[in-house]
Amino acid sequence: MGVLNTTIKILGKKIGMTRVFSEDGKVVPVTVLEAGPCVVMGTNDKNVKVGFEDVKENKKKKPQLGEFKKLNLAAKRYVRELRVADRANYKTGDEIKVDIFKEGDFVDVTGMSIGKGFQGGMKRWHWMGTPMTHGSMSHRRVGSIGASSDPSRVFKGKTMAGHMGYDKTTVQNLKVVKVDLANNILVVRGAVPGPNKALLEIRKSIKKQKAA
Repeated sequence: MGVLNTTIKILGKKIGMTRVFSEDGKVVPVTVLEAGPCVVMGTNDKNVKVGFEDVKENKKKKPQLGEFKKLNLAAKRYVRELRVADRANYKTGDEIKVDIFKEGDFVDVTGMSIGKGFQGGMKRWHWMGTPMTHGSMSHRRVGSIGASSDPSRVFKGKTMAGHMGYDKTTVQNLKVVKVDLANNILVVRGAVPGPNKALLEIRKSIKKQKAA
């Protein structure tokens, strides 16, 4: 099984945030990520199928487990398809490791934002609210949402109370501060989406590559 360094994408997990000190003594907030290794499970016309993070066999369903056994690979917790330009160079069993990045690179990190449950409009959409004086009866309530007999409907996009958070989110242009191949660790400046242990897709920055 080979190790590939030609891709610009990898799966990872958020470990947590901390801080480091720059050469001039300034405090830099960083996020520590576990990036790979990802094992190649196959390719199709557009994507490379990869598995990430070992898992016990009894945690996978029989059809899923059968796919890993057919490929003679250890069971993985996450299986995803990554779109890469050089997919023809991939072979089943190859590994994608964190050394596809180096210090000074810029990356885009995609994940699911932290879910906040059901929230009212003041928190979800920053409504101003109504007066908080004694005579007011609707301090934080929605109020009327209709439009009389014309057009007799609620306009699409009306801000309402509802589920907040847990949306697919991408944070762009995060600078790579450190790469630790031995421990599969990637340290980036700034924050990334999701809680600790959240699954992430990490790729080289699209905008920075275009600018170069």
